[in-house]
Amino acid sequence: MRTTTTGPGRRPPRHRGRLALGAVAALVLGLTAACGGDSDPTESAEQQELAEGEALTITTFGEFGYDELIAQWNEEHPELRVEQTKVSLWDDWKNELNTLLQANEGLPDIVAIEGDFMPALVAAPERWVDLSSEEVEGRWLEFKSEAATTSDGQLLGYATDAGPEAICYRADLFEEAGLPTDRDEVAALMTTWEDYFALGEEFVSKSDAKWYDASGSVAQAMLNQVEHPFEQADNTVDVENDELRAVYDTVTGYSESLSPGVAQWSDDWTAGFQNDGFATIPCPGWMRSNIRDNTGDPAPKGVVWDVADVFPGGGGNWGGSYLAVPKASAHQEQAKEFAAWITAPEQQIQIFEQYGNFPSQVEALEDPTLLESVDPYFNDAPVGQIFSNRASAITVQPYHGPLYSDILGKFQEAITRVDQGEDPDKSWETFVTEVEALQ
Repeated sequence: MRTTTTGPGRRPPRHRGRLALGAVAALVLGLTAACGGDSDPTESAEQQELAEGEALTITTFGEFGYDELIAQWNEEHPELRVEQTKVSLWDDWKNELNTLLQANEGLPDIVAIEGDFMPALVAAPERWVDLSSEEVEGRWLEFKSEAATTSDGQLLGYATDAGPEAICYRADLFEEAGLPTDRDEVAALMTTWEDYFALGEEFVSKSDAKWYDASGSVAQAMLNQVEHPFEQADNTVDVENDELRAVYDTVTGYSESLSPGVAQWSDDWTAGFQNDGFATIPCPGWMRSNIRDNTGDPAPKGVVWDVADVFPGGGGNWGGSYLAVPKASAHQEQAKEFAAWITAPEQQIQIFEQYGNFPSQVEALEDPTLLESVDPYFNDAPVGQIFSNRASAITVQPYHGPLYSDILGKFQEAITRVDQGEDPDKSWETFVTEVEALQ
């Protein structure tokens, strides 16, 4: 959805897979201890039928693509009307959610959760309804459902989308630099990260543009192929491992030559889409909305975006959100019913067609509507087939412990400092110190 995430245009962006940069530990505390309510947060609210004129409430962030679907639901289910509140950014909604959880009141019936944040719920499930049932068993891609499942089998979130990654690129800038523009030829040139960076060095030697949108973007993409980037399976924090340091050293090593030196999601990053600032971007399905929004629709004369069916190093997933139901809801069964409907394959396909958020449903991945989908904005790229192929290529899903989101934020800040001129070793030392303070 992220995009995302992030949030999704950042619409500011449509991205719902964006980094969650707040304090996970603070929200985990909010999940387990009520600071302002009198009721026991681990007990379910007394269940009630919706009163006349009352609506089931859902809060989302960015762009989940739910407007038309909710209107359809309300027309077909006048007895179970749904009202959506949309918050622009995940970080803003996360902060508000934390406040509501601590007060143990004011929560909507359905809560949208950014994917990287699910570990906080799984680590402290007392506040959330178990959504598991035979009707939805096996509905989602395995790595999506596993991320929302507790050790005793409770399913705390219905996955709304996934984020298989490809590479989006400016075919016009490739042509000006004398590089191939055909998407199959482009894909063949960047099957490994070594090839991707080498092609970037060739590109910048012939162009005034940089190779990619942001160092943080590429770092995130590479981390999505590391099984234990920050925490081990027992949640032990380990940021001085060889794989994480290799990602850091590689990305910061190219900061000066290949990166525009901007932070992803910043105003300067957005401007890069409009001033020929860069040629490639790691591209989960939801990123296409960000590209379209930030570049302009229709695209400026001569600007040609395309999508290559490749992701350096194999496959990777970035983003994808969930719907969860707080136990504070007095309408849990109705909330569960609606959440199951709006995350069903048919609805996910409709959202993909309109907004680009890639389905997380196994059945949806085989739908001809998805497989035959093309995107005119991206040079008529067969995006349905491309992102289905990219989903099939995912073999590693990074372990997300309770501190994943916080550590990821610190890691991105460390890379941004190098982009802005700080010594890489000094910035790394700061990162390690900051992570120690989180524990």
